[in-house]
Amino acid sequence: MVVTEHEITPAADSDAASPLVDKSGSRVREMFRQIAPRYDAMNHLLSLSIDRYWRWRTVRILKLDSAAPVLDTCTGTGDLAIAIAKKAPKNVRVVGSDFCHAMLEIAIRKRRAGTTSESIEFIEADSQSLPFPENRFQCVTVAFGLRNVTDTDQGLREMTRVCTPGGQVVVLEFSQPRLIGLRQAYGFYFRNVLPRIGQLFARNDKSAYKYLPESVGQFPDGQVLADRMTAAGLTDVRFTPMTFGVATIYQGTKPTTGESTE
Repeated sequence: MVVTEHEITPAADSDAASPLVDKSGSRVREMFRQIAPRYDAMNHLLSLSIDRYWRWRTVRILKLDSAAPVLDTCTGTGDLAIAIAKKAPKNVRVVGSDFCHAMLEIAIRKRRAGTTSESIEFIEADSQSLPFPENRFQCVTVAFGLRNVTDTDQGLREMTRVCTPGGQVVVLEFSQPRLIGLRQAYGFYFRNVLPRIGQLFARNDKSAYKYLPESVGQFPDGQVLADRMTAAGLTDVRFTPMTFGVATIYQGTKPTTGESTE
């Protein structure tokens, strides 16, 4: 969800255990079910459509050079999966998974006959327990969804498990600007202004745009998240801040057989 945080020190260890935000599966699923119809319009408005650029940058990182499929987890309404399908060779199958059926219904409606999007398979699945065998996908991605997973580390482990050896795991997520002045202005906007704008759209669940900024504020970013990706079994983990650090792209590689993760 393209909605960002209040000013708060990033969590160092246990975002899932924080008492401030309820990230239970039932809570998050119901919240997204209620805001699904206005999700895309709200995201583009609140981000001034910069979210489109962030996804474009993410797709550019992907090395799509084999016939193995690609998985976009927490796909939501499918924007990243659709962008990946545009870049992928014709023989590469793109799959989008999400545990919120209402969001997937919108993603399915976005598929267009005669375009690269028509062959995307959208399936309902929990990213903490993906229904795929090990070593299945050449790239596994997630955009603005990892912070909503109840157990972040389990989500990263599952992404790594289903990735092929030598394949990529790529995360696009919000982060906190470090520049003095911008950080304070950013925090004020997303603590005080953004929730009020969001509530005008989220008529059914007015708590959604209180939850979402808080979820970003409590989520680890920068080197902390990179370290957790390494702990999940990835190597060569690096990250690139974008738009003054408002969002960050993280990427790692699943080791080949016998390769150390140290």
